[in-house]
Amino acid sequence: MRVLLMTDWTAEEGGIETYLAQLRAGLVQAGDEVRLLVSSVGAGAGTADYVARGYRGAPAQSVAQLFNPAAARAIRAAVREFRPDVVHISSFELQLSPLALRAIGRVPIVHNIAWYKPLCPTGHKLRPDGSLCLVRRGSVCRHAGCLGPLRWGRETARYALIDGALSRAAAIVTCSAYMRERLAGEGVHALQLPWPVALPTPTFRRVPAEAPLFVVAGRLSREKGVETLVAALARLRAEGIAARVRLVGDGPARGAITALARTLGVADVVEVDGWVTHADVEERLAAAWAVIVPSLWAEPLGLSAVEAIVRGIPVVASAVGGYAETVLPGRTGLLFPNGDAAELASLLADVAARRVFPDGVDAEHVATLAHRHDPVRHVAAIQEVLRSVVA
Repeated sequence: MRVLLMTDWTAEEGGIETYLAQLRAGLVQAGDEVRLLVSSVGAGAGTADYVARGYRGAPAQSVAQLFNPAAARAIRAAVREFRPDVVHISSFELQLSPLALRAIGRVPIVHNIAWYKPLCPTGHKLRPDGSLCLVRRGSVCRHAGCLGPLRWGRETARYALIDGALSRAAAIVTCSAYMRERLAGEGVHALQLPWPVALPTPTFRRVPAEAPLFVVAGRLSREKGVETLVAALARLRAEGIAARVRLVGDGPARGAITALARTLGVADVVEVDGWVTHADVEERLAAAWAVIVPSLWAEPLGLSAVEAIVRGIPVVASAVGGYAETVLPGRTGLLFPNGDAAELASLLADVAARRVFPDGVDAEHVATLAHRHDPVRHVAAIQEVLRSVVA
């Protein structure tokens, strides 16, 4: 089977890009012929077979998000040269554009939705005050202050095109039961396929640090809620509990996070490592007493939680979203209300005092989670979907 993978591949690489790299390798190993088409704005352009010009500046991107002629040309060339049996699209809203997808022609399309951009103009289903938005897009986007009048008008037109692009899909898949339900609530019916997660390397050994150390691994952006963790850390210090936080990753919120740490007097116990290799991430996880994932938004899945648990590390996560499907309270981690710094501090105090998880996480659930997110099983499942739409 010839499979063309397509995605925006944004500059702020995250779970979607990690997933696509794994999927590409898995399909090739399973015997399929695979090629990748991405926009030029991210690092994926260096390994892709086809690259469509993307735009970083707001004015050009605003136009290209309706129709990107360069993307249409790249897609047309890929279809003509590669002659794919099926096209698998993981994102198109930021760069490739809905109208450009028409260049795919009659080749069947499978859409993979793993974030809220197909449903929400901000992509995060978060209101300006940080609260979750649980209603369907529309005039609420303007009344809640998420969009100004001009952008609201433009997004109304753009989402009519996005809805049209999704309606032409032969199938839609998503990464969690939570996302499947959110999509269904907005009229998009999807099949849930748990994403693959690489197992620990043979040399991995968990050796927690001598003093309480909490690790965050991933992109530092507003929706990830790291400021909530910094506020919780300040509460711990006020209670006389010594703990450190290590941030493994980078992103647009880094400055705000470090500024808040200084303001709250905890800058000395907040370390920012920046982006590191996957092997180095695993090394840093080994010392963690717990991995913290304090997302404000309802995380669609949360790969970092799965990666931690299969390595025997407990996870303290926000309760609304995909983490609730991964973290089993009391056995593999703890859950707290999204954005609640006081409750997060209370849970961290329990971990720091070894009142919970003194010997790690429940091995039975670790095995269950590893099986559910096994890369070979995922590739077999996605192949079944792809073959069904080709047939």
